[in-house]
Amino acid sequence: MIDDPRLELITAARHFYKLGWMVGTAGNLSVRLPDGSFWITASGRHKGELAPNDFVRIYPDGRTEQLSVETKPSAETAIHQVLYDLFPGAMSCYHVHSVEANLVSRFVQKDNLPLPPLEMLKGLGVWEENPHCDIPIFINYAQVSRIATAIKQRFHVASPRIPALLIRNHGVTVWAPSPEAARNYIELVEYIFRYMVAARQLGIGE
Repeated sequence: MIDDPRLELITAARHFYKLGWMVGTAGNLSVRLPDGSFWITASGRHKGELAPNDFVRIYPDGRTEQLSVETKPSAETAIHQVLYDLFPGAMSCYHVHSVEANLVSRFVQKDNLPLPPLEMLKGLGVWEENPHCDIPIFINYAQVSRIATAIKQRFHVASPRIPALLIRNHGVTVWAPSPEAARNYIELVEYIFRYMVAARQLGIGE
């Protein structure tokens, strides 16, 4: 078991950077601690070169712990906070910006994207045969607090079937019981997105 959970986030960020999912400073990762606070990647940090000082700790009362004067929390901290509030079992949130996630977010105009009934859905908790499963899509408001509010309002009414959401023309976010599980979830949803893009190019299912 890793003593410092930030090390797992650093490893995941480098992996995603190499895959082209966290290019430059894009994306953000967080991990929740037993006291309810969470570490989140600092704003403007290159995701292929993170170090333990490139994180900010957010406490439930809103206080922050910055390890250097130059660091500030990710601009999307509010989204992580609302997901932790909504899902008490969530201990990590990962958000990446892949080409495929942006493409599939434009496949529909409505606020849910139907997913193909692939085997990979089992890794996201969907076990029935030929499932009908959607991923919720949210508008990419310039003010991140508006996105967080929309997530809170919508998920209070109905929880999503899988622990993932899309922000249109932006990227995918997952939440999970551990950083390791969050990494798996990201890889699974990205596989599904790649399949959907390839299927559309080949005219499959249309």
